[in-house]
Amino acid sequence: MKLAYPIILIPFEDHSGGYAVEVPDLPGCVTEGKNLADALLMAEDAASGWVLSELEEGGTVPEASDPRDVQPEEDDALVSMVALDMDAYAAKYGSKAVRKYVTIPAWLDTWADKHDINYSGVLRDALEYMYQQPVAV
Repeated sequence: MKLAYPIILIPFEDHSGGYAVEVPDLPGCVTEGKNLADALLMAEDAASGWVLSELEEGGTVPEASDPRDVQPEEDDALVSMVALDMDAYAAKYGSKAVRKYVTIPAWLDTWADKHDINYSGVLRDALEYMYQQPVAV
């Protein structure tokens, strides 16, 4: 799952080149970086962690605001975007996994074995697709 959120970058008051970062759509999600590049990387990590925790606790992913609608309170603040690759982040840092057992017809199992189908991967991909673009089931 790929996501993108607007972020607010607020320069440190001491003019050291660092930034505080807020993700308005993710309540309480704040971080900082010693320079702009570091702040952007820290924002990606903080937002990814926030979303992963929310999903693991059964919550939903907040919708992203239009960045044109984000108005920082500070005059010298910048509005930017952060892109999240939740599949990669969850593979690296996800702590929860559940095992599900499914029953399929024998002929389908034979076909899947011949084609080296990863059942877990197919089911995960299908469920993520349905989560992102709900369909009637």
